[in-house]
Amino acid sequence: MARQIRRIFPCSTWARYIPNKAVLCLIASFLVIGGMVGGSSYAADVPAYKLGSGDQVKVVVFGQKDLSGEFTVDGSGNISMPLIGNVRVGSASLRQAETAIIGKLKPDYLKKPRVSVEVLNYRPFYIIGEVKKPGSYPFVNGMTVINAVALGGGYTYRARENNIFITRGNDPGRQKQKANHETVVLPGDVIEVPERFF
Repeated sequence: MARQIRRIFPCSTWARYIPNKAVLCLIASFLVIGGMVGGSSYAADVPAYKLGSGDQVKVVVFGQKDLSGEFTVDGSGNISMPLIGNVRVGSASLRQAETAIIGKLKPDYLKKPRVSVEVLNYRPFYIIGEVKKPGSYPFVNGMTVINAVALGGGYTYRARENNIFITRGNDPGRQKQKANHETVVLPGDVIEVPERFF
C-alpha cells in the first residue's frame, strides 16, 4: 500500500517547497487512501449494460455478409435475423448476445461462427417529477443525472434537488435507488425528482 501511495502521490517531487513536509505528505496519503477505499451510499456503481427493447444493434457475422445487419430489439427482447430467425437478446450483455447468436448458428449453419455485436442507437431514458420538461430523451454516453436534469429544462422551484431517485432500466425488480448529480444514467433508466413540501 505504501509503495502504491508513493507512486500515486510522489511527495518528494514537490513537498520540498513546503516547510512541513512530513505533515503534508501524511495528509495527502490519507486523502489518497480515502479515495481508494471510500465508497458512496448513492447509486454510483454502474451495472453492466444490458440490451433492451428499442435498442438498435449492429451484428457482424464474419465472412457472412448476408447474415450481418442492423436490427432493433423488439418488445419481447428479440432480434429477427436472416436464416436463424428470432434470437433473444433482451436483458443480455453484448457478449451474451454474441454467444446467443453463435448458439443459433452452430453447428447447423456454420461450423465456427465468429460474431460481433455493438449498439448503434440506445433506447431513451426518462425523467419525471419536478423538472420543467419531463419526458423521454435520447441517451448519450457518459450522461449523468445533472445532464439529464439539464435536458429536462432544469428543476422547478418545488424540486427537492438533494433527494433524487433512479430506477435502473435493466433491474427486473424496478427498485428505486438514491442518486445524486454525479450518478451515471443508462438507457431505459427512470430519474425521479420529488416535490418538496415546504
